[in-house]
Amino acid sequence: MKFRKTLLAGLLVLAALPAVAADKVHHLALQISDNTPEKMTAVLNVAANVSRHYSEVGEEVEIRIVAFNAGLNMLRTDKSPVLDRLKSFGESMPNVAFEACGNTRDTMARNENKKPGEIPLLPGAKIVTAGVVSLIELSEKGWTIVRP
Repeated sequence: MKFRKTLLAGLLVLAALPAVAADKVHHLALQISDNTPEKMTAVLNVAANVSRHYSEVGEEVEIRIVAFNAGLNMLRTDKSPVLDRLKSFGESMPNVAFEACGNTRDTMARNENKKPGEIPLLPGAKIVTAGVVSLIELSEKGWTIVRP
């Protein structure tokens, strides 16, 4: 009798697993620190492919693209070679967020004899103090970090 109860309890746990897995939200942070259209395109392709995959299997994914160093140019509305695609991301993929390194923005401003606010960034991009620190903290929270 004890064996049957244990077996039944085990089967109930196994039966509940797919429901738990379906409720899981996946977390991906993509790093962009290079100023090349190819790298920027690769980051956007990865975000789109991952988003599409989880949508097709009925699961959720939250994606953050963290831009720092030369990669911040990806989010600059005056320089980004992928600006049109970025704008379409905002419209079609609400699960993708963008983070801009404040330290990099400050350095760019100094180098261009501007104030940080004069470095135009993609509307909706969140300015974080340091992009690398943001990646460290996301990793510590269990996010997967990828540098395409």
